[in-house]
Amino acid sequence: MQEEPTINWSDFTKIEMRVGTIIHAEVFKEAHKPAYKLTIDFGEFGHYRSSAQITKLYSVESLPGKQVVAVLNFPPKQISNFFSECLVLGTVGDGNTITLLSPEQPVPNGLRVG
Repeated sequence: MQEEPTINWSDFTKIEMRVGTIIHAEVFKEAHKPAYKLTIDFGEFGHYRSSAQITKLYSVESLPGKQVVAVLNFPPKQISNFFSECLVLGTVGDGNTITLLSPEQPVPNGLRVG
């Protein structure tokens, strides 16, 4: 196992990890790898869009209403003709299967993780 560099508490607190609810999902037809375009409500922080390669475990129909954890303070990243404004977090398993990180119980949108 590769040893990862350590960070201090100050580094960690710079990461804006927040909970949001997916309000819209659609197939990202222009993406090179199978993905969805997501619109996520982060409460007082507004709506963010994200591209997520989560097609192996999730259908478009199953995503609206699901709460997820995302990093909000990365700069937007252009993916094909789409700008991804946040990074939705998940675990990466066998065959690059991604399982989304979600709170166990419903929480208010925009709640900070940390």
